[in-house]
Amino acid sequence: MAGIKELRVRIKSVGNIKQITRAMEMVASTKLRRFQDRAIASRPYSQEIAGLVKRLSSMLGDDVADQPLFNPGKGERSLVLLITSDRGLCGAYNTMLFREMEQWLKGRVAQGLSRETTDFFVYGRKGAQYLTSRGYSVKRFITDPPMEEVDYRTAALTGRMLVDEFETGEYKDVHVVFTAFESMVKYVPQIVPFLPLTPDSLGVADGAGASANNDAIMEPDAATIFESLVPRYLEIRIYNSLLESLTSEYASRRFAMKNATDAANDMQKELKGIYNRKRQENITKELLDIVGGSEAVK
Repeated sequence: MAGIKELRVRIKSVGNIKQITRAMEMVASTKLRRFQDRAIASRPYSQEIAGLVKRLSSMLGDDVADQPLFNPGKGERSLVLLITSDRGLCGAYNTMLFREMEQWLKGRVAQGLSRETTDFFVYGRKGAQYLTSRGYSVKRFITDPPMEEVDYRTAALTGRMLVDEFETGEYKDVHVVFTAFESMVKYVPQIVPFLPLTPDSLGVADGAGASANNDAIMEPDAATIFESLVPRYLEIRIYNSLLESLTSEYASRRFAMKNATDAANDMQKELKGIYNRKRQENITKELLDIVGGSEAVK
């Protein structure tokens, strides 16, 4: 068993770690509120623009089939945008995302598609490290700006890059792997199709946005509006995926740091109990020595 001095050092070390984890928990809580507000504020716009794209596509009917983004690419490869964290200490956030992605890739292998047919765009250093160490093809690792500083302009540039890659014909489809934020304690890894667009991928139930009217007079015409609206729709989808991933990351980090602080508290209490018992034993031994010495003198 450790001596009094060693126990005192360990108690102090655990206390220092507890201060760090508590500070990180407070920082994560502050950033979580900020990103959560942004993610929630962007959802109504995303739902409305998705509903408008769906209504316009129904108005155009068979003409939508002529749109390149509504048809699979001619190639056999797939492109994936993977959104992870830049830093660790966020619990199982990245682990759950990687597990979901690996299950999806195994499903593709079962369909006769090898992992070499999948290329990746990556946000977050953890994702880049994971893919590189396992031999996956990372076509682009996006580091500027950092994850915490992403904005709509960044999402728009990323969306355009994905569309440009799809329109080359090299890829038959594009997917986004991110973590959807549902609550402070629930964040779900998701793999969603990005391109080609389909009525199902718009994610809007029939009848949504019923205020719009197929008989409405549009200026310019529906086809022109549709062509201008689709890029905005794709950009907002990337933006929402980034915001939800960031919100989920900080929710997971806050939860992990809270657990670490609680564990440090428990460890500190246990060490103090051992320290007090050890000190009492030493005091008792010293008293016994004194009493024994006095008895010997008598």
